[in-house]
Amino acid sequence: MKVTIVGAGAVGASCAEYIAIKNFASEVVLLDIKEGYAEGKAMDLMQCASLNGFDTKITGVTNDYSKTANSNICVITSGIPRKPGMTREELIGINAGIVKTVANNLIEHSPNTIMIVVSNPMDTMTYLVHKSTNLPKNRIIGMGGALDSARFKYRLAEALNAPISDIDGMVIGGHSDTGMVPLTSHATRNSVRVSEFLSEERLNQVKEDTKVGGATLTKLLGTSAWYAPGAAVSGLVQAIACDQKKMFPCSTFLEGEYGLNDICIGVPVILGKDGIEKIVDVPLSDAEKNHLKSSAEGVTKTNGLLEL
Repeated sequence: MKVTIVGAGAVGASCAEYIAIKNFASEVVLLDIKEGYAEGKAMDLMQCASLNGFDTKITGVTNDYSKTANSNICVITSGIPRKPGMTREELIGINAGIVKTVANNLIEHSPNTIMIVVSNPMDTMTYLVHKSTNLPKNRIIGMGGALDSARFKYRLAEALNAPISDIDGMVIGGHSDTGMVPLTSHATRNSVRVSEFLSEERLNQVKEDTKVGGATLTKLLGTSAWYAPGAAVSGLVQAIACDQKKMFPCSTFLEGEYGLNDICIGVPVILGKDGIEKIVDVPLSDAEKNHLKSSAEGVTKTNGLLEL
């Protein structure tokens, strides 16, 4: 199993680290345009191998896509990160050109790859990959929902004063501060709805804290987060590589599902060896349906800024 990660910054390096530690991939290729940067990150990570007990080979390369040939899974993290006060949508002008070029270079050397898009604005970048490549839609996956759901579960556990292992919850919709749709109607603590433990007011606060989870971290750190995004990517990659049939909310191209068309947006999917193997239809409350519709309108508006 060969995995390529484009972008050796904090997010890309975290992806490589978590994938390697899980020890299911034979090789991880880390590629960056900055001379020697990916090579240095790969060397540093490989010097962790004996300490962390993994045998995955991590290779760093500078802008040489031939070294990515025959990758089973490719992850695009490249692009400029958010700064405090920036929305994900403000990154579109620069990141669209980067993502389009990267995707086509990867596919040239790995035509059968499954592509995971992390770069922001993530739903629009996933849509761009769909429109600018010949990959089938099941092999183009936007990562955001897995990360947003992890942040939702963190906030729920905080509110409940419970261990996160007790918590199950999911976020669908757009990967943006206003577009996320935390599904409080489905969130549970050991199969008991969280609404049995938390007031409507406290649940609403959890939802709002979840939606600005990325912005909160950007304000604190001065740049985008990297540990949780890297862990989210590694979860998706492992589900595909190991054919786990796990359900994650991922940005995928919709053709009528959830009443939406010609859009990539986060919905529950089953991930296995073929990428997205099924889109899962879950019942939504009227409020959640309206929020998802509003979220889709926002994503569509951002998509309109693309030069396809």
